[in-house]
Amino acid sequence: MIRLKSKEAIDIMRRPGAVIADVFEAIEPLMKAGVTTWEIDRVAHQVILDAHATPSFLGYDGQGPTPFPNATCISVDDEVVHGFPSRERVLEEGMLVSVDVGAYLDGYHGDAARTFIVGEVPARVRELVEVTEASFWHGFEQAVVGNRIGDISAAIQEYCESRGFGVIRDLTGHGIGTLLHESPNVPNFGQKGRGIRLMEGMTLAVEPMITLGSREVMLEDNDWTFVTEDGLQSAHYENTFAITKEGPVILTMHEGDWQARKRKWLV
Repeated sequence: MIRLKSKEAIDIMRRPGAVIADVFEAIEPLMKAGVTTWEIDRVAHQVILDAHATPSFLGYDGQGPTPFPNATCISVDDEVVHGFPSRERVLEEGMLVSVDVGAYLDGYHGDAARTFIVGEVPARVRELVEVTEASFWHGFEQAVVGNRIGDISAAIQEYCESRGFGVIRDLTGHGIGTLLHESPNVPNFGQKGRGIRLMEGMTLAVEPMITLGSREVMLEDNDWTFVTEDGLQSAHYENTFAITKEGPVILTMHEGDWQARKRKWLV
């Protein structure tokens, strides 16, 4: 069942979204060689707590046999999603670090992800990160009342595959609200004009997960972390947004910031 949100509910969802935006601002300076993923998670967790919010992921039991053990998912290089922060995982020059953050505040969740580059990387790897973000904005542009889920999905797929990158099929975006994961699923591949029709009041977490090579993934022994089958790097970009009569509105970035990012990637 799709849960449509009132204008008042969407306004409330901006609150956990603002917390997530603050998390990314706080952790970006930590993306350098010598920092552990445990430190990044600790800082993110504290920002969430300082805002009187709760980490959406900590203790979440929606996938593995045991609840997720951390406030954030931090996935490095070939890890696509759901990586465990660790005191032993030290960032090195050339790494890609994908950080997925969820926050719960005033009865609603927000969910977003970013991929950070540590130091210098080959041009193709930097392009992967840029194309992954750009594909989100191309999908976002299709998130208007009357379109269909497939219009979002197809825009993401076409943008990434036209540039030679792999689009993962086994993991999708999702609806979000009072629950972290709600209907509908939002794949990063599909056909225009297909799928559920988009309606005012839908709130979605759309999250391209894109690879340097094969689109195939494997589940690690911890039953949480997905990695690329060919061992090549991947990137992840996600925002929560609402569909309104005036067009889609990002809830996990400050307004001036998301308008600028949208303009950058949709020129």
